[in-house]
Order: sequence, then C-alpha cells, then structure tokens
Amino acid sequence: MVAAPTTGGIILAFETARQLGVRGIFAEKTGEKERAFKRSFNIEPGERVLIVDDIMTTGGSLRQTIAAVKKLGGNIVGVGILIDRSIQEMDFGVPFFSCLRAEMVTYPPDDCPLCKAKIPLVKPGGG
Repeated sequence: MVAAPTTGGIILAFETARQLGVRGIFAEKTGEKERAFKRSFNIEPGERVLIVDDIMTTGGSLRQTIAAVKKLGGNIVGVGILIDRSIQEMDFGVPFFSCLRAEMVTYPPDDCPLCKAKIPLVKPGGG
C-alpha cells in the first residue's frame, strides 16, 4: 500500500498506488504533532507500506505518518518524495528517495534576518 500525509501527499499517494496496483491512503492531523488514518483507512499488521509526499522541508509530516503506520503495525518499506528542500539529510530508517534536492534555508521567527531588519514579508503576485 502507499500512504501519505495530508494535504500535498494525497494525490501523489493515490496515483503512485494506482500505478503499483495497490491501495492508497492518507494520514490526517489529529493534533499539533500527530497524525492518524481516519475514514475507514486501515493497515493490517505486517502490511508493506511505501510512504510518499510532495515536498519535505523539516520531515515532520513524514515522521508523523511513519508513527501512524507503525502504530497500526505496518511494515514501512521506504519513503519517497518529489522535492527535498531540507537543510540536513534525513534518516527515516528505511530507504529514502527524492526526485529533486533543492536545499532551502528556513528560520525560526526569532532568527529571521528579514524580520530583524524590519523588512515586510510580501507574496509576489499576491492580492
């Protein structure tokens, strides 16, 4: 089966699953740092699960999805993402693949150089 975190990974999970001829499911947020499989999604103990997502920055949503799969007894066989924009390499304890690595520097709000310089944040092309 293929599993993904909401929201960006849903379409990727279902299309990857369709191509592989298996089921596709997604894990939804249940709290600040947790995800769970709802909507009658289930994982049988020992069932092989590939986890996919569109973009990874911190790896948080992938780690939450991994925890949700393990909680149901799933056997995670790998993690695949389209774009890896993390600052450091991630180790999920299983084979990992990204189609593109585009390192992006991110800052906590207290350390943001633009915020410290009082430069307003703008969204180009935004209304």
